[in-house]
Amino acid sequence: MKITRIGVDIGKNVFHLCAVNQAGKVILRKVLKREKWIAYVEQEIDRSVVVGMEACGGAHHWARELTRKGYTVKLIAPQFVKPYVKSNKTDNADAEAISEAMSRPEMRFVAIKSTEQQDMQSIHRIRSELVKKRTALANQIRGLVAEYGLVAPLSIGQLRRAIVCWLDEENELSALFRQLLLELQQDLLLLDERVSDLDLHIKIQAEQNSVAVRLQQLRGIGPVCATILASALGDGSSFKNGREFAASLGLTPKQHSTGGKERLLGISKRGDSYIRSLLIHGARSTLIHAKNKEDNLSLWLKKLGERKHSNVVTVALAAKTARMAWSMIRHEMDYEPARAAMKHRPNMVS
Repeated sequence: MKITRIGVDIGKNVFHLCAVNQAGKVILRKVLKREKWIAYVEQEIDRSVVVGMEACGGAHHWARELTRKGYTVKLIAPQFVKPYVKSNKTDNADAEAISEAMSRPEMRFVAIKSTEQQDMQSIHRIRSELVKKRTALANQIRGLVAEYGLVAPLSIGQLRRAIVCWLDEENELSALFRQLLLELQQDLLLLDERVSDLDLHIKIQAEQNSVAVRLQQLRGIGPVCATILASALGDGSSFKNGREFAASLGLTPKQHSTGGKERLLGISKRGDSYIRSLLIHGARSTLIHAKNKEDNLSLWLKKLGERKHSNVVTVALAAKTARMAWSMIRHEMDYEPARAAMKHRPNMVS
């Protein structure tokens, strides 16, 4: 019978293919080397066959390759494939599970990223890791100088200035530790320089990318958040609506409902924690400045703050911002302040 879809389990060097017919019966299994599997698919598999893969490392590259060759490719989040794995986990079982998962009518698929989107994502990932290293180094310095009776300030900017003073003034620091502290200071400056370089890249992209420019109209959205949202959303077609996008970031309540009774818990915290944290930080800044403003969004925030904790208000605003960002991208529209103050659905704030 004719092959209708193929599930591909991606590996570093070996790829497992599982082809099924319209009835869902497995009619072909194949194990292919990395350098040969695309050629095999191109020669042996008809262009009408849908190819499915997990959205893991390298998946977007292979999806672009197959798309250029005329195939329809669907990427599935790994957590949606796992329930379809039968018995023990093997590469063949994974490939079969992918082919089964992609056949589900309500399955949600991951949009294929362009190289430009992945470039921006790479900048953010590198920057995030460098910031973590810088924070860890600053904390290490604080701990080390505490052993010599020096109290380090909390702000990393003040810490930089304090290191200069410690090295110049008379204190309990030995000659050896002064040399070690000087080297740590140089490491800190190097990390600052690398983060600044990446910030410049992000700023340039935020000025050149039309989607990022539009997103910066939103309150609490700067170049960093705008560019990563543009990278994550693409044209927004992978989400049915803004609430689905907010839910994918873990900004909506987790449900534990049974017996017809709805029970809403705290936010689910699923999805991309990096984007979620940026949205929440931006929302917190917006909330602080809303106290002195009288626009519709600020009035909504102040009214909500009268009956909810500030953390709940912050997350509610972050979720609203995510939904507005999706709407602006999907419908190619500018920010409309009047629409920003529209009421949440009842279950959006808990």
